[in-house]
Amino acid sequence: MKIAEMKELTVAELKERLAAEEQNYAHMRINHAVSPLDKPSQLRDTRRMIAQMKTVLREREINNN
Repeated sequence: MKIAEMKELTVAELKERLAAEEQNYAHMRINHAVSPLDKPSQLRDTRRMIAQMKTVLREREINNN
């Protein structure tokens, strides 16, 4: 998901997707500890997407005040 797509989502949808991605990331980390993932770069990409979502949420919080 690109940042432009994230900015189009509502706050509720963004928070829902963020929670899902965080859960997915935790699951991927556990699986990677047991047996290596086919693409270990997925961990980095997921972590970055989570950070981008949090950034968009924070920007909206600042702009509303």
